[in-house]
Amino acid sequence: MPAISVAPRTVSRATSRTPSRTVSRTAALTAAALLSAVAALAAAPASQAATGPAATGPGASEPQAPGASYKAAHDTLGPQRLTPAQKRLSAAKEAEATRGLDGVRTRAALAGYKLSGGLHQSQKTSYWCGPATLVITQSARDGVAGRSQQDAATLLRTNSSGTAWYGVNINVPNPTGYPMADALNSRLPGAGYVPRALPYTPTATDKANFKQHITHNTDNDYAIAGNAWEVPGGPHLVGHPNVEIFHWVAIDGYNTDTAADQVNYLDPVGGVSTSVISWAGSVPKSAHISSDTITTIMGGRGYVW
Repeated sequence: MPAISVAPRTVSRATSRTPSRTVSRTAALTAAALLSAVAALAAAPASQAATGPAATGPGASEPQAPGASYKAAHDTLGPQRLTPAQKRLSAAKEAEATRGLDGVRTRAALAGYKLSGGLHQSQKTSYWCGPATLVITQSARDGVAGRSQQDAATLLRTNSSGTAWYGVNINVPNPTGYPMADALNSRLPGAGYVPRALPYTPTATDKANFKQHITHNTDNDYAIAGNAWEVPGGPHLVGHPNVEIFHWVAIDGYNTDTAADQVNYLDPVGGVSTSVISWAGSVPKSAHISSDTITTIMGGRGYVW
């Protein structure tokens, strides 16, 4: 998924394609099949629909994020939609996440990073960051290591352009067009994964929400699947070059001492041979990063939580 080293720019193919054609910039979003968990939340109040980057654009009231203009000029992903069930589930999870982060803030300094325990796998090809992220994120919940990335790639409908962020229906009951969320909900019944789209310039509210979400997921033994869109001049994940890269990572913990101002993520590029991804040698398997920075990196795409 993450890296394609071609001059003059490198595009990670992990996140980019549409159902009708392969375009390395069209990273698609995946919403959740929700399965049995949705039925239990059918009476919950609906939240606002997640708005795609093309519809949302940079945050109007805040300084434009580095790289936001590039994303706005080059994005090919259209408006994104959540199903009614996803809206209800998202609202219910938001309420729980808010309470969870408030609890972290009221406690004294704890013990540094709290992790959900994802088991790292290095991606098997230059464009399998999505399949690797799926098996890593799943392992944070059930502790099973060594799952097949080929099986994950088949489920996600990953091709040489990567794994879609939005716009691709996969072979699960009631697909929603959000491959990663649908795959996680299929493999972890009752998990209730939902997608969260982000504007090119995530707002202060977007950043605060992400802190709540990673706290909620980690405390409940779930990781987040993050869809990064790194662009020239914008922030990058640890060890990544200053080029355009679409990439999936598993975000699996937060710093309790800073109330989630820093998070931990597992990068599928870590451990990959430089013969597969030329710049992989500088990428760690696990790294810490500011939660605000990774939220900005995911701007224009989003995450599944």
